[in-house]
Amino acid sequence: MIVLPIIVLLFVMLLLPLVVTSITMDMVTVAVAKLGFAPPIAILLLAAIVIGSNINLPLYQRRLTSVGLTWQQPSIVSLNVGGGLIPIILAMYQLARGHVLPILATTAIVTLVTYWAAQVVPGKGIRMHALIAPLTAVICAWLLGTAAAPSIAFAGGILGTLIGADLLHLREIERLSPGHLSIGGAGVFDGIALCGLFALLLV
Repeated sequence: MIVLPIIVLLFVMLLLPLVVTSITMDMVTVAVAKLGFAPPIAILLLAAIVIGSNINLPLYQRRLTSVGLTWQQPSIVSLNVGGGLIPIILAMYQLARGHVLPILATTAIVTLVTYWAAQVVPGKGIRMHALIAPLTAVICAWLLGTAAAPSIAFAGGILGTLIGADLLHLREIERLSPGHLSIGGAGVFDGIALCGLFALLLV
């Protein structure tokens, strides 16, 4: 009587990762195609982001003080390759292709919105609704009314999220969460990477 439920459960457990992977690859392929890349490039980028999610590049180290006392554990700030570095490189590539003013304008607006929307959670990092930044970037790209809306929303969303949610709150995060801090540390599911993906899918 219990054989069938067990078989179904095992089937679901084996099938679900394949379904999720397939959906993710389709989403990334559609999104990257809007930036002018071929599908094979999308697969390579996805693989690079997934692999890079496990790599953190140390940027600097700071020993914090509190009420005249020094923390025993210094604050080490790193940049995650998959969730931070690769999306930033792609955003800068779009910036280099042209449409500088619209991208900078979108970046400035997203920076302001994400700065006020982001909340610093002690011991955890930044918390912000996943759709706030990409929706803001997409609306800006639409209002600017150019044919390069995907590039504008993508680059402006990523750079604005990086500046507004992460960099402008960095000192506060260091103070409330001493230890190892990674920009883009959630990898594929970090706010920076998700902002770029969602912006491309929504625009």
